[in-house]
Amino acid sequence: MNRRQLRELIILGESTTTEFKRKFTTAEKISREVVAFANTKGGYLLIGVDDDGSIVGVDSEKSVIDEVSRASSFWIDPPIETSVDIIEIDYKDVIVIAVDESQQKPHRVLTFDEKNNVIERKAYIRQGENSVLASKQMEQVLSSRNANSTPVTLSISDKEKRLFAYLDTHQKATVKDFARLVNISDRWAARLLVRLVRAGALHIHSTNNGSEFYTLV
Repeated sequence: MNRRQLRELIILGESTTTEFKRKFTTAEKISREVVAFANTKGGYLLIGVDDDGSIVGVDSEKSVIDEVSRASSFWIDPPIETSVDIIEIDYKDVIVIAVDESQQKPHRVLTFDEKNNVIERKAYIRQGENSVLASKQMEQVLSSRNANSTPVTLSISDKEKRLFAYLDTHQKATVKDFARLVNISDRWAARLLVRLVRAGALHIHSTNNGSEFYTLV
């Protein structure tokens, strides 16, 4: 990326594929952004740019780059390769971290205890301008989008037909909506919905609290 391309990216503002960070915070927080990009469409993490697009720069490029490298390998499973550029703009250095969409989804951020044992694994995705927690259903969908995943064949039963009619009227449905509609368990409803997403019949949407809803394609 060159200076002109960076300026254009900043002018466009934050989005599904662009995140601004005024400064490097913690390796764990940066890992969330990297994971969210890799699990979605890829994107750019700009360190040294404020939320309003103003350039503040970074104080120590090397230390930030070292921390980003550590975050991508230590805090993320499976690890993610990123490319890093340092671009001078308005006499200040901005670090541009490029993350490609992954073929090994879902990537997860690891949380460790005081003995360095992994106690939690969380997947994130980009939803608009935010990185949000992925639900279990979303994680299943992410797994199905890998290059080596098995294609899904779709058979339409009365349950699916009733769901499509419901979505025509109400525009969206949750797992609980579908379970109540056709009188099945939440677990079975979630499995059917994920299968419909994998087959390309539905879209899945995540919210900031990790829940999701479904719409027609």
